[in-house]
Amino acid sequence: MTKSTIYSALDLRDGFYQILMRESDIPLTAVSTPSGMLWEWLVMPQGLKNAPATFNRCVTHLLRSVRDFAPSYFDDVFVHSQAVNVKTGVEVHKEHLRKLLGLMRKHKLEVISEWPTLSNVKELRQFLGLATYLCKYVENYAGTIRPLSQLLKKEAEWKWTAECQQAFDAVKQGLTEAPILAVADQDRPFHVVCDASDFSIGCALMQHDHEGRDRVVYYQSRQLKPAERNYPVHDKELLVMKYALAEFRVYLLGSGPFVVYTGHASLRTAVTSPQISQRMARWLSFFAEYDFLVEDKTGRLNVVADALSRRPDYAVKTADANRIGVERVSAPSSSLIDDVKATYASDADAKQLQSYASAPSDEARRKLAPHLRARAHCYRVHEGLLLYSAVEDLV
Repeated sequence: MTKSTIYSALDLRDGFYQILMRESDIPLTAVSTPSGMLWEWLVMPQGLKNAPATFNRCVTHLLRSVRDFAPSYFDDVFVHSQAVNVKTGVEVHKEHLRKLLGLMRKHKLEVISEWPTLSNVKELRQFLGLATYLCKYVENYAGTIRPLSQLLKKEAEWKWTAECQQAFDAVKQGLTEAPILAVADQDRPFHVVCDASDFSIGCALMQHDHEGRDRVVYYQSRQLKPAERNYPVHDKELLVMKYALAEFRVYLLGSGPFVVYTGHASLRTAVTSPQISQRMARWLSFFAEYDFLVEDKTGRLNVVADALSRRPDYAVKTADANRIGVERVSAPSSSLIDDVKATYASDADAKQLQSYASAPSDEARRKLAPHLRARAHCYRVHEGLLLYSAVEDLV
């Protein structure tokens, strides 16, 4: 660094929290909270004796190819450059920064690069809708997708050939490189497109180039968690907005006014309603630090986010989506069943409930102890065992 003339210092975002805990070690990080619940760390917490060494080793390994001009110390990276031959120090420094930041860009493209092979016409239409919107200015794009467009013909038989796969891979590659993918320009306003489906959410950070064409800076999507699938539509749309702003925070915060395009007009009504849920109120407070406007953009026009939120491998099978969240983990042994049955004889409450559940009636309910009457209807007898269900028609 002694002969260098230009320097840059970078600080890695979130530090230790980017390192996932090994699954077998997660229970070892459990702490008790004031509410009586246990909190387990899924990412590496600060304070572990081996955490600094582990994190430093990961950073050093990631940046090993650029360590000649970008040494690191934990979460701090120092880039230094000097003039070489005919290149000025500024030109060399730009190249160094581009190489360094390029090492950490791959995850921004995974949504596209890992798009699964298509299996039907509906999935093909969704993918081509995304590709055509972004690639309409790319030279010979129509020729590239010709094998895929042939499958959309009315009488065409669905047959995924090697030629189709080659065209599919070519389109994916085109979506993840210039001129479709662009480096963020802080002098131009950003806009965010986002959409939610029944099983996933998707969003993209975009900018207009000097000719007014849309350019993608960042793709992002994920599956909905089981609880999130039960959210009403406007809550899902608000969830994807929160997800997008959190993911793109480093670009959007302090960048000036920007627009968020969402796919559901009812979101406006839900947000302005005098009665909103605690969850929605919490999310709205999160939005307060951003300067943005929300505009409606239907799925037919919001093709980028619409396609990202409907990746076929994110879809939840109908049987899984409708399955009640109570499953048998393992069958109890016969000796355990006998022990439980024997315990009933010495438990007064169990004997009363077993008698009532075997022949339920109003008279039998009145004979129960007062503290058992309210939930007595939730019990039933099955093969000599007393079973409880909070939902009467669960089984």
